[in-house]
Amino acid sequence: MPISEVRATVGRFVSIRCASSVIVAMITEVSCENLSNPDYIAIASVDLLGEILNAADKAKFQRGVTNYPTIGDSVDLITSQELRTIYAPTGSDQINVGFLQQDRSVVAYVDIEEMLSKHFAVLGSTGVGKSTGVSLLLNEILKARPNLRIFLLDVHNEYGRCFGDRALVLNPRNLKLPFWLFNFEEIVDVLFGGRAGAPEELDVLAEVIPIAKGIYTQYQNTDRLGLKRIDPKQIGFTVDTPVPYRLVDLISLIDERMGKLENRSSRIIYHKLISRIEAVRNDPRYAFMFDNANVGGDTMAEVISHLFRLPANGKPMTVMQLAGFPAEVIDSVVSVLCRMAFDFGLWSDGVSPMLFVCEEAHRYASADRNIGFGPTRKAVSRIAKEGRKYGVYLGLITQRPAELDATIISQCNTLFTMRLANDRDQALLRAAVSDAAANLLSFVPSLGTREVLAFGEGVALPTRLRFKEVPPHQLPRGEATISSVPSVTSGHDMHFVGAVLERWRGATSQRDVPNDPVFQAPPAKTLTPAETPMLQPSMGLDPDRFSLLKKPLR
Repeated sequence: MPISEVRATVGRFVSIRCASSVIVAMITEVSCENLSNPDYIAIASVDLLGEILNAADKAKFQRGVTNYPTIGDSVDLITSQELRTIYAPTGSDQINVGFLQQDRSVVAYVDIEEMLSKHFAVLGSTGVGKSTGVSLLLNEILKARPNLRIFLLDVHNEYGRCFGDRALVLNPRNLKLPFWLFNFEEIVDVLFGGRAGAPEELDVLAEVIPIAKGIYTQYQNTDRLGLKRIDPKQIGFTVDTPVPYRLVDLISLIDERMGKLENRSSRIIYHKLISRIEAVRNDPRYAFMFDNANVGGDTMAEVISHLFRLPANGKPMTVMQLAGFPAEVIDSVVSVLCRMAFDFGLWSDGVSPMLFVCEEAHRYASADRNIGFGPTRKAVSRIAKEGRKYGVYLGLITQRPAELDATIISQCNTLFTMRLANDRDQALLRAAVSDAAANLLSFVPSLGTREVLAFGEGVALPTRLRFKEVPPHQLPRGEATISSVPSVTSGHDMHFVGAVLERWRGATSQRDVPNDPVFQAPPAKTLTPAETPMLQPSMGLDPDRFSLLKKPLR
């Protein structure tokens, strides 16, 4: 291939013209001898990727090669028309994501069915346009599949405005995720602030939670059961059964057991556990979990309907903003959401497909088993391994693929790789993609903003492309601005600092709400035994401990 006739570089496609087809190959290496000779010859090594059939009639591209080239077959740089044949949309399930870097006149399409049903991942360092690319992909998916439900974990609260009125934006201020939907490991993580729980306290919790569930169920069925009393222990609930229970019943059961103990040191264990429950319950940051914790009501259907958009009511997408949640419980909240998404797909036989998109996925499914929250990794992994059978598809976004569980990322059959400078991240990619595509990875450290290497089932061939421009209203942007403080243009004076401190303290303090009696502190009063039937030992609460309650339980 004389250099004077063609200009070919690594990563370019060439066409090898055989007798019955045109073979498409990618240049992987270029070498030459006798460079000082003006008639020197360059030799290119190529990987064969596919072939264009019936080139003279109606051209059609297919992966794989059935007729291999022979010595003497001509080799040319691939033409624009041949590229269009390769990347031509094969049906309505294709979305336009940009154009080929090799030829900007050729539109780059992605097959939604292949991309979603076999999971996908978007990988790239900070500042390379990864979030913008995610916004582009999800908006295009919403247009092509308006009935597909999408659930996005928004770690940095930057996608709230990207999807307009097609998305419901949830955050701690408007989310209702009852504590009883958390399984045992998740509620323990909440109560112990992300630390390992004390074994003695865990044993008590594991014993009383099923009984509290039985008590609530028995109370709800009083009319049907009449005066017949049933032992709550015989109802058959486990600590993980997703049925309601009330905190007042849970505390009462713990207190009742504490009252039967004579050993003072043993009583301390129960006292600490009650104190943990009350502290978390009364923390305003946890209101999304413990609001109406003692009122009861089986709201599981309403919660799932609201979270996962069933029915969608014109908003098929949910953006879950995580930045406002207490850091200690984010892993538990993500675990609950992933687990419920999978379980609903499982028990509904996948009749209502959903795409679950997990941003900063390495936080929740770390390659290091000693980092992170085990149940969260398990929940994400379960969707990756089994979700496609039940209509639950996974989209992973991460800037550190080497820190993501390799088992999970291996389940993603379509990869959109943007610039990555870390050697470990590049090594993981080389292990994840096919040999034919691996040669493109040499471009990963030098990719420009919005440039992408696309691999896998969702694209016709391993491709270097450039994401198209995203409209301004769809650009991700952080919501870190403080709307209630003066503009920074007016200077950072003491009023600015005071307003920030008020918001800071307000997020972690218990405030009285004037028109809400629930938040009013109970009046100081000395009660007689006749006035305090609820404090009698037979009811399980110790009168000596009643003064410790700062706010009435709901």
